[in-house]
Amino acid sequence: MNTKKWKRSAFGVAALGAAFALTLSGCSSPAANDSGDGGDGGGGDEAYEFVFVPGVAGDEFYISMGCGIQDAVEAAGGTVSEQAPEKFDPTLQKPLVDSVTSSKPDALLVAPTDVKAMEAPIKAAEAAGIKVVLVDTTLEDPSAAVSQVSSDNVGGGEAAFSAIEEAHPDGGKVLVISVDPGISTTDQRAEGFQQAAEANDKFEYLGVQYSHNEPAEAARLVTAALQKDPDIVGIFAANLFAAEGTATGVKQAGAEDITIVGFDAGPAQVKQLEDGVVQALVAQEPRKIGEEGVAQALAALNGEETEEKIQTGFTVITQDNLDGEGGDAAYVSSCG
Repeated sequence: MNTKKWKRSAFGVAALGAAFALTLSGCSSPAANDSGDGGDGGGGDEAYEFVFVPGVAGDEFYISMGCGIQDAVEAAGGTVSEQAPEKFDPTLQKPLVDSVTSSKPDALLVAPTDVKAMEAPIKAAEAAGIKVVLVDTTLEDPSAAVSQVSSDNVGGGEAAFSAIEEAHPDGGKVLVISVDPGISTTDQRAEGFQQAAEANDKFEYLGVQYSHNEPAEAARLVTAALQKDPDIVGIFAANLFAAEGTATGVKQAGAEDITIVGFDAGPAQVKQLEDGVVQALVAQEPRKIGEEGVAQALAALNGEETEEKIQTGFTVITQDNLDGEGGDAAYVSSCG
């Protein structure tokens, strides 16, 4: 288990601070929690207590999201802690969510690691009076959450194919390397890519293979795929670790003229882009997802209307825009 605790004074983005100051102006009143709708952390003179449970520790996407959550909560005068599983695995995430439920914070921002397996623990959190916001990933039945905040993942998959299509106008074989089936976000990215590829009869879609979030396994899959189909022209890697492994696999196979498009933009991926190993990156807006998640939780805690679904955009990063908007969209390894 990876656990972090953030409890700094209420400094952050000025605009967020102003907005949240208005939202929380009644939080010291006993009425704020008399209804029993929130957890134990928001009553009396205490600030609201948030917990963030990302999909996995050490992923710059979730680190960047955590920075947005941290700043937004601090701007609102609250406190936030993080509990992250060491692997993207519901058997590791479930005990963390169960522990959070037992501690009864006011709000839980969670990225479910499986659309089915995480339903029961998240429903238990909601039943305990905790306001739940699903960030990044979601559930088959998301009714326990007050809001879902995520990227336009289908659109991101389509954009990934467009980058390959532009590089190979004559078409060819294309492949997707993903994580595991049953993860809402990566399933949607593969879906968007497949739809776009099958709409162009110059391309042959070879399907999706699963790396279990292990770069070494992604590298092995890519090496084997290139041995079977050496005429592959493009590979879409559906998350950060898949992109790392895909680039390694292509290099190990000694393949040339393959366009690799990665989803996510951690420092390792940006370095691969700079070196020409990866030709494009589809960057999400993890910081904005975190900020929007906090805003929705605060609205729910204060009895205000929430938005059922919020979708954020993405930026396609190439060497051409890396010094501008592309570089601004890259993820961070730490807050500061």
